[in-house]
Amino acid sequence: MPRTVNTYDTFTAIAEPKRRELIETLVGDELSVNQLVDLTNWTQPMVSKHLSVLKEAGLVSERRNGRQRFYRVNANELKPIQLWVRQFERHWNKQFDQLDEYLSELQNHGDNNE
Repeated sequence: MPRTVNTYDTFTAIAEPKRRELIETLVGDELSVNQLVDLTNWTQPMVSKHLSVLKEAGLVSERRNGRQRFYRVNANELKPIQLWVRQFERHWNKQFDQLDEYLSELQNHGDNNE
């Protein structure tokens, strides 16, 4: 599945650990920049910088109330990541099935030696 890469690409946006932390902090909540500063112990400019990238990538939305800005996660925009990871599930499941078979063989072999 080819994808375009730009500054505000979903994959690029979440590649930065601090932005992933912001997304995790926002899941299920709508928080102000000040609340995010308090929760992360980061500076306000750092929080704002990362929120800006997440907003441009469409991963968070912004709501203004007077001078305050509130942010929330747009979970649907994370769907491309879920779809990308899904292609590996078949491989992981096959590996786990092989491990189960191997462990069963070891257990059966051990039971036969007793």
